[in-house]
Amino acid sequence: MGCAYYIRVLKHSTMGRAFEYRRAAKEKRWDKMSRIFPKLAKAITMAAKEGGTDPDMNAALRTAIQNAKAQNMPKDNIEAAIKRSEGKDAAEYSEVNYEGKGPHGVLVFVECATDNSVRTVANVKHYFTKAGGALVPNGSLEFMFDRKAVFKFEKTEETDLEELELELIDAGLEEIIENDGTLYAYADYTNFGTMSEALEAKGIEVEKAKLQRIPNAPVEFSEEQLEEIEKMLDRMEEDDDVQAVYTNIA
Repeated sequence: MGCAYYIRVLKHSTMGRAFEYRRAAKEKRWDKMSRIFPKLAKAITMAAKEGGTDPDMNAALRTAIQNAKAQNMPKDNIEAAIKRSEGKDAAEYSEVNYEGKGPHGVLVFVECATDNSVRTVANVKHYFTKAGGALVPNGSLEFMFDRKAVFKFEKTEETDLEELELELIDAGLEEIIENDGTLYAYADYTNFGTMSEALEAKGIEVEKAKLQRIPNAPVEFSEEQLEEIEKMLDRMEEDDDVQAVYTNIA
């Protein structure tokens, strides 16, 4: 059997520092509850409207609720978001993606959920142009990113990484990255459901689970360049229509 998985540990390498900088900056932004709760609520409402309001029968909704709980979103907010999907006046959201180049040539993939695409594209275009960048035709950057299912959970004293990887390979595991006691399991996006079920069956409490776009040719940027790039990303992620932003930062 050809095994395509491996365990990678990030410590004090340049890549590790870049990973930490980007992760810390992102988590700092998303920690602001006034910004994260509306996005989480929208994800819950969309999942419930598309697949039903029963989390046991709707894997997407189950994941959306799980992610909301990981951000300490109150139960009442979660239930309200689910109920909103059943209302006659519930907004019809559509998923749209935009691609662009930002300062210092950084490549940016923006995923949105909107009830008004004219408004959303105008806003996203503004964020790029204000930073000296520009939108590019959709599909231009698709080949620069690999779409992966990513699961974040804590390593415990009982965790045997070699055993865990062998048990998850049939569910589609490609690699496990360990960083400061936190594990990130990666699989192709088509295996999101099977990986979710496999982790749940093993009693692993997943902190976050999502589909993510990973750059296949990451680029190193200086701290000064990163600060400028982060300003643009901050503006984008403050937009209620923007659900996720991915870059080719190493």
